[in-house]
Order: sequence, then C-alpha cells, then structure tokens
Amino acid sequence: MVLNPHKLGVHKLLKHIPLNAMFDGPAKARLAKAVNIADLRLCAKQRAHKMVFDYLDAGADDEISLRRGKDAYSELEMHFHILSGLKPPLDLSTKIFGKDVKLPFFGCPTAGNRMFHWEGETAAAKAAKHHGTLYGLSSLATTGITEIGAITDGPKVFQLYVWKDRELVKDVLAKAKEGGFDALALTVDFTWYGNRERDIRNDFSIPPKYSVAQVVEAIKKPAWTYDFLSHDAYKYECINTEVPADSLAAFVNSQISPEFDWRDAEWLLGEWNGPSAVKGVCRPDDAVKAVETGFTTMWVSNHGARQLDTSPATIDVLPSIREAVGPDVEIIMDGGVQRGTDICKALALGADSVGVGKPYLYGLAAGGTDGVIKAYDILKVELDRAMGLIGTGTVDDLKKRGPGLIKRRGASARDYPDRNAYERGYGGGVI
Repeated sequence: MVLNPHKLGVHKLLKHIPLNAMFDGPAKARLAKAVNIADLRLCAKQRAHKMVFDYLDAGADDEISLRRGKDAYSELEMHFHILSGLKPPLDLSTKIFGKDVKLPFFGCPTAGNRMFHWEGETAAAKAAKHHGTLYGLSSLATTGITEIGAITDGPKVFQLYVWKDRELVKDVLAKAKEGGFDALALTVDFTWYGNRERDIRNDFSIPPKYSVAQVVEAIKKPAWTYDFLSHDAYKYECINTEVPADSLAAFVNSQISPEFDWRDAEWLLGEWNGPSAVKGVCRPDDAVKAVETGFTTMWVSNHGARQLDTSPATIDVLPSIREAVGPDVEIIMDGGVQRGTDICKALALGADSVGVGKPYLYGLAAGGTDGVIKAYDILKVELDRAMGLIGTGTVDDLKKRGPGLIKRRGASARDYPDRNAYERGYGGGVI
C-alpha cells in the first residue's frame, strides 16, 4: 500500500487547525476585483494546483475545438433595435425541463467538483438556489444526491454516462428519483476518454502522486493545498462510496460502454420514465433520431471540446438542429460561453436555455460558493444588458425575434487575442 497524507490521517489533524481563512485571504481579494469570466479564470489559475487548473481549462488534442468554440461567437453580430421602451432589470425567467427558473442558463453537471475547491458540488447547488435556476449533478460527483437535495429544492437534472452495468444504472436512477431530481441527461459523447494532453504532461491524478513536480506546484498554491490536506479524501458519492476518486480512470474504463446504442437508450428511458435529455448532439439527423427514440430534450454539446478535437462549435450547429426538430422540442446548448452576449446569441438562434461549464468552475476554483455566485452574477448582468440593448424584454421575445437579430460575418484577426492582448485590455483587462 502506497502511503499518502490521507491514509496517514493528516486531514483529521489539520481540520482542527483552521488556517483556511489565512491562506484564502489573497484569493478572496482577487475574487472581489474580478469583473468578468476572463478574470475569474485568472483567479482560478492563481489559486488551484497547476494540474487541477489545466484539467479544468483544457480541451482535447490540439485544442482547436476549444478555441473555435469561443471564437465562433465573435463572428455573430447583434443587429439591435432602438427605442424599445425597456428598462432594467428585465424578466430573464423561463422554463427548463418544464420547471420555472429565474435564469435561462445554469451550471452543467461536471465530475469531481471537490478537486477544485473543498465545497465542491455543494457550492454550485447553493449558487443555483441563490439565483433560482436549474442545478445539474454528475453521476461522477464527489457529493451525494441526498446532500444536494438538502441544499436546494429547486429543479434538478441528473447526468448519467453510458455505463455497462445495468444494475448500477438502475441503482443510480432510483437514488436520483428518491433525491427529487426532475430530469435525466444521458451523456452520449463520452464513449471513449478524450485525449487531453495537458493532463498527460502534468501527470494528472486524483489525488496527486506526490512527485517532486507535484509537490512543488502544491507549495506554490497553499490555499488549494491546505483545502486538500484538511478535508476527507474524495469519493464518487453517487455511484459507489467505496470507489475512491483516485480510481476514476480505472472505473471509467471498466464501466463505460462504447457499444451503447439506440436500443440501450430506449431501455434507459423506460427505466427513468420522465423528462430526459440526450447530451452530446451536434447533428440534425441524430437529433431527429433522439426525438423518435423518446428523448424530450436535445442537449447540443461537444463535451466542452474535451473529447473529439475539430468537432464543430455548438453555436454553429444549433440553428440546423432547431430547424430539424421544429419549434416545440426543448433544446439546451452548452459550449464556449464566456459572456452574457454569448448566452443571448444562443437563445436567439434556437436554444431554450444555455448550460455553462468552465465559467462556474472557474468561480468554484477561485472561491467556492462565493465564486460560483459571482460567475452567475456576471453572466446575469451581461445577459440583462445585452437583451436590453438588442431590444428584447423577455426570453420568449428574444427567442421569437432572435433569428432576425443575429447575423454572421466573416472572421477578422482583430476578433481574437494575441500575445499582447491583455496589455491592450482584451477581455476587459486583468486583475
């Protein structure tokens, strides 16, 4: 058995020595100065261990889709109406999975939140409750279904991977139903594990392997390191509390089912028997097939550009998917969102709501619950402003008139950052 601080019980001692506030002082000061998501990214980078930040920040292979996912929004111009008679704040409420929410965006379900900050998924759940929006829980979460249910009684979606073991699937679905989850999202773009080369270079592992390089990086980030050392080791609380988080790769490789097909999806929908999304759609014909199979919601996604590099930007394929399924099928879109204007464009081009991943995880890594709430605050204010300036007073109005408000133009080199971009104030400046 390889010894590490948790196996030696170091966390049981350190949890009685409350030094977190001292180590987190600089992080809180940086968080308070953040004005946009780009700033939150820098806050996360300064607080989190290098391998943890790179795991969050990275894409697959050459990260072409990661960059393209952000850049695609720059080619969409907002042709605004004037004298619309609106005043802030606007009504941003809508429905997601048939449930009333106060915001048309939410945090996507993401695995292992406690690696970013000790509060983990509880921070995202508190932020969802604070803002009255949907909460999404990953089946590879490090916080249990019951604990999340105790934090928020608002609408919740449970995300599931394509597991081999049907008994495991039945058990997880039963827990989700008992925990008050309203909808199920089946992730279908994770049948192979994406090639994330930053992780390979960093020798990414959970927990760290305590190599010289990883120890050096831990010393550089005392707030993250003290959090990690003074709290219990991570476990995957939704599937099997006996599976430690350091077994992620082995567990995923043993349970992911690449051969999972439409017939398996039909079986799953029969077991769930409720609102359901297929998460990972990027083709109109697949969307039509999913509707025919029985999914109630299309979730347009390329897994945050972390799976198949050179897959299309989701905002680019969104209009064709809306055209294919018609006006009455619910569509969620995620991918590349960094601004409230990005959310506005997605709603205008066919999405009923928008999922954000990296923005709220940057907030989580930067400052726990306060950081996630701030990420939502930033996007909410930016969306409210964008809708007001474009001349739409409600989400429904934006969706109805959206196609006439957003027009595509050719890309310009001036749209994108270069090595001196921050010196010129690109992204609103830095902290």
